[in-house]
Amino acid sequence: MLAPTTDQRPERTGREHSLVLRRWSLMDAYLIAGLIAGGAALGVVVWVLAKIGHALIKIAEALAAAAVVFFTLWLMIKALAWALHQTVTYWRTSLTVLGVLAWCQWWGWESLAITASVVAALFTGWRLVDLRSFDAWAGRHLRAWWLRWTVYSPKLPEWLHACGLGIKQDAAPVMVTLTPWARSFGRRRRQARAQLPRVLGVRSGGSWDLVRVRLVPGQKPEDFDAAARALASARGVARCQVRELSPNVVSIDFQRRNLLADPVNCPDLAALAGIPGEAVDLRRVWAGRTEYGQDWHISLAGPVSHLLAAGESGAGKNSVTWRPLVSIAPAIRDGLVRVSGIDPKGMELAYGRRIFARYAVTGTDALALLDDLVQAMAARKAEFAGRVRVVPITRQHPLELVEFDELGALTKYTDRRTRDAITERLALLTTQGRALGFTVRGYVQEPTKDTVPVRELFPRRICLRVAAKSHVGMVLGDQAYDRGAWANRITDAEAGVGYVFGEGIREPLRVRAGWVSDQTIKQLESFVTARARQDSAVLTLSTTGRGSTPGGLA
Repeated sequence: MLAPTTDQRPERTGREHSLVLRRWSLMDAYLIAGLIAGGAALGVVVWVLAKIGHALIKIAEALAAAAVVFFTLWLMIKALAWALHQTVTYWRTSLTVLGVLAWCQWWGWESLAITASVVAALFTGWRLVDLRSFDAWAGRHLRAWWLRWTVYSPKLPEWLHACGLGIKQDAAPVMVTLTPWARSFGRRRRQARAQLPRVLGVRSGGSWDLVRVRLVPGQKPEDFDAAARALASARGVARCQVRELSPNVVSIDFQRRNLLADPVNCPDLAALAGIPGEAVDLRRVWAGRTEYGQDWHISLAGPVSHLLAAGESGAGKNSVTWRPLVSIAPAIRDGLVRVSGIDPKGMELAYGRRIFARYAVTGTDALALLDDLVQAMAARKAEFAGRVRVVPITRQHPLELVEFDELGALTKYTDRRTRDAITERLALLTTQGRALGFTVRGYVQEPTKDTVPVRELFPRRICLRVAAKSHVGMVLGDQAYDRGAWANRITDAEAGVGYVFGEGIREPLRVRAGWVSDQTIKQLESFVTARARQDSAVLTLSTTGRGSTPGGLA
């Protein structure tokens, strides 16, 4: 092959160069066309997105406006519901505010101020003249309203929180995440306030403030029993009582004034002289006063007639013994009640010896007395079995009332044979005597099970001043101290003060038995033996008449 000549090489290079230029020009045209097409497409996309964005903005504005409208409407409905709830709940305050506004609108504030001053002056004068009627009709309502808004509504939640009576959700859930690449965990915390009981109402009496509160879910009335002492300290009072009104409502009672600080006087027996024995209600015998200023009655006949009173020396057991006997003096005088006394000390009941149809001091005499009662009970049972369920109290079948002083002296501190026999007789009388008209009332200083084996057979029990906190539970049952029976805190100056569980309630009631003086006991002896002297005199006269009549006829 022949090599190209020198003249042919430039010609080929020029052609190649032109071919390259042509290719580059074609590529530039395609690039420009692609850029123009891309820009146009991008413009279309941007235009479409802009239209969509404007549409979304309008939709968002409409949704925001609707949300604002609905949120405002929801707030207005909620505010209206709250206002209606407050108006209905606190209707007294609502009516007062409405009345003040109406008065100011119609007659002006000057006339309102003058009228309020006149009413305040009248109330002040009424209070100074007759405090009892003022407090009964107006004072207690004004005081309850004032204490609710100035003391209990603002301060009671703080006291409850400080006493641990709030429910707080401190435990936040733990969130654990497991992945093939990592493992993490964390705790989601929510700032939640403690839920506290809400004050429903306040009632104020002469000595107590009764604050009704609604419990929050997770609470029970027993929680408030345990905090009664702390609540009393927070309020600055000596006593606080918690009463269960319903499963989720309790009443926290604060004692402002102690109505049992002074002895309860015994009425004059002369006032009972004209009362027949049949008029005495043996199921409701006046025995003293309660801490609420009401009369305290006990039952000497019926299902809760047997009574056990426990208290250390000087606690006032003699008041519990003698005061009911004074109240039923007409029934004892007329033979509807026959009283038997067991007095191991030979001192307490001996001072009124003539009141008792049977009387015993030693263990042997006490056992004989109880045997006589058990035999009488058996005879009465045989007479009325199948005829009645409860033996009626009559002169032929009087109420047999046994006053057993210092019970522990003969149920523990004596020979085993005697105490076992006495315990057996007491068990028979307390378990079978209710329907047959036999009632046992015992008194003890040490209320342990060893001292009083038949302690649980006494349905009604009174705990006077005791030396130990544990004695309260022995007498009144478990949790009695937590529910407010603070018998170990009774002072020496409060003889006759004690705690008793009332019928149908779960809270202990603080009472004080009426004080009976030695002179009154002697008057009681003369009172109940007056009928016996009259009957004896009539019998003597009739016997004398029968003896003289035949001689006169002769």
